[in-house]
Amino acid sequence: MIGLAPDAKPRLARGVRLHEDKARGGHVLLGPERVLQANGTAVEVLKLCDGERSFDMIVDELANRFATERARIASDAEAMLRDLAAKRIVEL
Repeated sequence: MIGLAPDAKPRLARGVRLHEDKARGGHVLLGPERVLQANGTAVEVLKLCDGERSFDMIVDELANRFATERARIASDAEAMLRDLAAKRIVEL
């Protein structure tokens, strides 16, 4: 798999939003005719996917925030974003 471009600016697709679900506790991704449960890690990544920050900036922010190995964060975030892009939840 070719890596996600460092200057890619991921964002939620049109009509999709990250929503705090107080009734169930946690967050969900709401899209046209679908709801996806988002775990804590995904929420942290998705909150930074605003179409302004580059993928590199997102990874740097998460590595600093959680004091975790940058390469691992980049790999995990890329896999998640590619999966959500295939489901048309995120635009890369």
